[in-house]
Amino acid sequence: MEPYAKPSEERTILIADDEADITELLRLFLEREHYRVLEASSGREAWNLLQRERIDLAVIDIMMPELDGYQLIARIREKLRLPVIILSARSGDVDKVTGLGLGADDFISKPFSPIEVVARIKAQLRRFYDLKGAEPLRAAEPLRTLNGPLVLDHEACVLYKRGVTITLGPLEYKLLKLLMEAPGRIFTKRQIYESVWNEPYLEDSNTVMVQISRLRDKLEDDPREPQFLITVKGLGYKLSAEDAL
Repeated sequence: MEPYAKPSEERTILIADDEADITELLRLFLEREHYRVLEASSGREAWNLLQRERIDLAVIDIMMPELDGYQLIARIREKLRLPVIILSARSGDVDKVTGLGLGADDFISKPFSPIEVVARIKAQLRRFYDLKGAEPLRAAEPLRTLNGPLVLDHEACVLYKRGVTITLGPLEYKLLKLLMEAPGRIFTKRQIYESVWNEPYLEDSNTVMVQISRLRDKLEDDPREPQFLITVKGLGYKLSAEDAL
């Protein structure tokens, strides 16, 4: 049996861009093709719409207030399965590699042709739904852990900080994963050691302190004034909660 292909007028496209003239232009061209269009002027507004509405494809700008495009894409890939197209004036190779590495399906540079954008949207919808017979699904397990500007990719075992890739060693990844899964919680040296190294903790061991220092060098803008990985004197270590960053 042929997979059911939803007609275009039943497809919902989200445009997330803080430039109103761009969203209005794309809305005009998409509605001519009988798509339903939703608009968001910030990443947070877009995320709220994605949680409330049945959206089939998202067109996302990188530079948006509240939640930037990279963070929004990472959050989408953690919770939802739908095609994502980046539409951005930041068209350097690093921006493209970062966006596609976070899970975007396509990248279109500004300035753009609205006809080309519509064509690429159609191609992604066809590839994602009509050829697969799929619908947006909740991911079985999170592929990424988020905390403000930090995105930890569990498949590649790398960290993205404000969209910049930071390579982690195996122990650094395991340590950061432990902390990011419980932001704000204080972990003792014993808890960290036994979770990360998976062996009994030796009271005189400096191993945890050394690994914390190495991770802090990669994580912090200024390791001498840490904003993310905090030492709680006499207790242990914690990762700052998202609302404290």
